[in-house]
Amino acid sequence: MTSEPRSTVQDTAPGSTGDTTGDTAPNIRFTGSTPYEDYVRASVLGDLQEPLSDDPGEMSFLVTTQVMELWFTLLVHEWQTAARALREDDLATAMAALRRSTYELESLNASWKPLAHLTPTQFNAFRSALGEASGFQSATYRRLEFLLGEKSPAMLVPYRGAPALHAELEQALREPGLYDEVLRHLARRGHAIPRAVLDRDVSERYAPDPAVEEVWQRVYAGDQNAEACRLGEALTEVAELVWRWRNDHLVATRRAMGAKVGTGGSAGVAWLEKRAAKHVFPELWTARSRV
Repeated sequence: MTSEPRSTVQDTAPGSTGDTTGDTAPNIRFTGSTPYEDYVRASVLGDLQEPLSDDPGEMSFLVTTQVMELWFTLLVHEWQTAARALREDDLATAMAALRRSTYELESLNASWKPLAHLTPTQFNAFRSALGEASGFQSATYRRLEFLLGEKSPAMLVPYRGAPALHAELEQALREPGLYDEVLRHLARRGHAIPRAVLDRDVSERYAPDPAVEEVWQRVYAGDQNAEACRLGEALTEVAELVWRWRNDHLVATRRAMGAKVGTGGSAGVAWLEKRAAKHVFPELWTARSRV
């Protein structure tokens, strides 16, 4: 008695060779949308672009900015994960999150590529359509900066008209930043972090402390494989990439608009120059001069 021949499916998926027979054939029949669409929500992402001018270059500017927002969201997630882990003295989880964030920062920084070579004329072709919109107003980027210790109650002012968002940012302002949790972790490990630093008002911008610099000096002068040294290097990698982000922002802005007033009324290049001159986690940098 012979068996019936196996039926074949002729449907093809985009990018396939057309061969969907046999046990290795992917499932291409679904009752609703594809599982990929349900998970990634690609159609939602693709519907979020609404350029405000007729200039074809605006689409690149808009999509790149939206991609940056997604990277901000992921970095906030990673640094919150690292901060929680440090609070529990779970260094392995914290280090994994910090390591992931460096790869993500590299991708974020690469996002400047489509914008970094805009000439003033190319930017001016759609700039007026942006009105008062400015990256300075990004709430997700503000949360990212708060985690890095760049805090100020004045930074909440732009969000007063959005009560729910204002409340979220106010909570983030009053929570310890990533570096606060690092220093508290080191203190629990026996390092001489001053009580004034541990008990500081975390809603204010972090200010460097000579005693914290001495702690990092001793860490770096000691065992290079020690947990504190490895943590310091992971933080330094983050800090360096944050500096590169700020510098790339400065260069892209300088090329596109020179020293003109920034979108939304900011000081533009002058303000970005001040930001690019600063490092987060400052004692990690100054301690190196004393080792």
